[in-house]
Amino acid sequence: MERTVTVAIAEGLHARPAALFVAEAGKQPVAVTLTKEGAEAVDAASILGVMTLGAAAGDQVVLATETDGAEAEAALDALAAFLAQEAV
Repeated sequence: MERTVTVAIAEGLHARPAALFVAEAGKQPVAVTLTKEGAEAVDAASILGVMTLGAAAGDQVVLATETDGAEAEAALDALAAFLAQEAV
């Protein structure tokens, strides 16, 4: 299961927004990965992984999980909603 999202956060996934995103990912009941075009998938709950992607405002990223079902869909919804915010 996966979801493509455009990063709306003005700062992108750098420093504070990345830390908040990782904290949100860590709360999810399933493991989620984050990928940006041209980069390898990283664990969405890894601050180093998320920051190395260098996802900026306007970049499209893919959230994915190997799990199906309601928990996986809820996890992707929560993380997609976080990335769709303009300010955190």
